[in-house]
Amino acid sequence: MSWKDLFLSANGRVGQSAFWIGFLILFVAGFVVQIIPVLGQILAIAMIYPWICLFSKRLHDFGKSGWLVLLPFAVWIGALCIGFFLGGASMIAGAMSGYNDVAAATAFGGAGLILGLMGLAGLVNLLFLLWVGLSKGDEGPNAYGPPAGPLGNAPPAAAA
Repeated sequence: MSWKDLFLSANGRVGQSAFWIGFLILFVAGFVVQIIPVLGQILAIAMIYPWICLFSKRLHDFGKSGWLVLLPFAVWIGALCIGFFLGGASMIAGAMSGYNDVAAATAFGGAGLILGLMGLAGLVNLLFLLWVGLSKGDEGPNAYGPPAGPLGNAPPAAAA
């Protein structure tokens, strides 16, 4: 499998080794693009597609739909919405009630709710990563194609 196929196509399967190599490449690239002002943010958004392709292929390897890759995004969006709705309202209410101990406690409580939900969403995403990265792929062909070789290439028997 070529690098282009690994990062720009959601079709097919990829083994654990190729997944973790691709994960490491995208992870480091994400840190590097954050150094670049403005353009780095645009590149970080563009890198969402290679992440989706990589995770979809890995999910395919053990017979799961690539659409499951949307679960971590849904968790983040849900946590953000709930956190900013409830926590943000609490912070605003605290700020509008003047400068006193109750206002400060209300504002900090709202901030704590937001941080707690973000931490929970991060934990869910970490568990999803471990599930996808450490699950054993199907031995034989499945609905998504033949098994991937150790580095994402077709195994020797399937390549012949």
